[in-house]
Amino acid sequence: MPRIFSLSHLYLVGIGSNQPHPLIGPPCRVVKQAIAALEMEDIDVFAHSATIQSSPMGPSSRRFANAAAVVASELDPPALLTRLHEIESHFGRIRRGQSWRARVLDLDILLWSGGMWAEDSPMLSIPHPGLHSRGFVLTPAAMVAPDWRDPMTGLSIRHLQSRFNRPKALDPTPHRY
Repeated sequence: MPRIFSLSHLYLVGIGSNQPHPLIGPPCRVVKQAIAALEMEDIDVFAHSATIQSSPMGPSSRRFANAAAVVASELDPPALLTRLHEIESHFGRIRRGQSWRARVLDLDILLWSGGMWAEDSPMLSIPHPGLHSRGFVLTPAAMVAPDWRDPMTGLSIRHLQSRFNRPKALDPTPHRY
């Protein structure tokens, strides 16, 4: 009997931590363990970036450890998001209250080989809404998937990172102090 292969999707997953785990240790170790936790029967990790340190967004005062991974799965985006939330919960993340607060683990779907996703879920939008404006996302993403194109702009991750890191022009308008 011929074997029937189903199509896998590729995903670019952002990984972040800014709170130590009582058993694992500091955020950089949490990120390393999270990459290992992504590898399961229905998710294959193809590649992952180095871990970088970044400043916090919002009210948190703790620095973040960030990385990115390219994974393959037969799961559609909502099902993969559910699996990512299960991993976050396993690491002790509780989803409630204020955004951008300290957390042991944050896993986000940044890009998907199927293009864009914006169906009836306020929790899932692909590409990730913060992809273009966050250096802590673009830097590790460029390490692992520099040629992956953003379906909204058509630009590669490398190009988006270059634009983000480009020096900004000074405002030529004179200011009165």
